Amino acid sequence: MPKIQIAQEPAADELLSTDSFALLVGMLLDQQFPMERAFAGPAKIRDRFGTMDPVEIADADPEAFADLCSTPPAIHRYGRSMAGRVQALAKVVAEEYGGDASRIWTEASSGADLMKRLRDLPGFGEQKAKIFVALVAKQLDVKPSGWTKVAGDYSKQGYRSVADVVDPDSLQKVRDFKKAAKAAAKAAKE
Repeated sequence: MPKIQIAQEPAADELLSTDSFALLVGMLLDQQFPMERAFAGPAKIRDRFGTMDPVEIADADPEAFADLCSTPPAIHRYGRSMAGRVQALAKVVAEEYGGDASRIWTEASSGADLMKRLRDLPGFGEQKAKIFVALVAKQLDVKPSGWTKVAGDYSKQGYRSVADVVDPDSLQKVRDFKKAAKAAAKAAKE
């Protein structure tokens, strides 16, 4: 896998770059939380739990796993509930993809198939799935036919989402874009 630099922490980014399940979990955690901290979450899980193996995470005691995820610094502002989502995601990856999260995108027959596979995952709604399609296309060069159609605006050049974060400068540009988009949406409502 290419070098990913979303978390802006060398150890966390190394994990995202070498572990497909960690990358998927980072995307899962990327909501109502700063994106670089969300994508640093998998490294916290690995450091505390000892592995990012989806089979082991799925089989972990839910209470103990929730404690591990919510211990400060937590993996997310909603550490306990996100622990449950991580375990649900791990269960699907373990059972449907033989524990290999990369099969979700490497075995997709088209962009539409990839979108369906992502939408079928716990915690992946329409928006998150579109962003992740763009992320694997832009950063992992996984571009099944029709990926730009299903990813929509996230497939475009620019700094629209986490898919476009490759260094601290691009992280700030994505932040600025999101802030401007929220301001525009708010102004349109008024």
